[in-house]
Amino acid sequence: MRFKLPLAIFLVLALLLAVGLSRDPRRLPSALVGKPAPAIDLPLLEDPQARLQTDTLRGQVWLLNVWASWCAPCREELPVLQEAARRDGVALYGLNYKDQVDAARAMLSRNGNPYRASAVDGDGRIGIDYGVYGVPETFVIDREGRIRLRHPGPVTPDIWRDELMPLVRSLQ
Repeated sequence: MRFKLPLAIFLVLALLLAVGLSRDPRRLPSALVGKPAPAIDLPLLEDPQARLQTDTLRGQVWLLNVWASWCAPCREELPVLQEAARRDGVALYGLNYKDQVDAARAMLSRNGNPYRASAVDGDGRIGIDYGVYGVPETFVIDREGRIRLRHPGPVTPDIWRDELMPLVRSLQ
């Protein structure tokens, strides 16, 4: 009995560790999938006098891409987003997360701007409302304003083709 209890505890801990290591950390579940998207009412990066308001987007399927100029994967995904949004005509909006406005503008000027508009979330409050773990993250939002998918990490051509576009098409 003296050795059986520590062995049993060790085996249970080893099993829990094995299960934890087999999971993809990028696939953290979002409690918001299927629920209304949190409201956005923020100034635009391109024109601080104008605002991005989610209420005006009701009735269309759209994507929200959370990004920042300090995020290397965000820079890497920009060409993919530009080509895909242009080719497929998807309504793609940006949420510039905890960034400096001048740095964000410079990044889009240098690397291209795939967004119809990008809102400035300087303090990260809207990102918190969306449950953002890190940038980039992309959300698919349906006509009724519900989040249908959360994709953490950069969007690649394969993810756009195999994950995002089939869902967008099915919702249109």
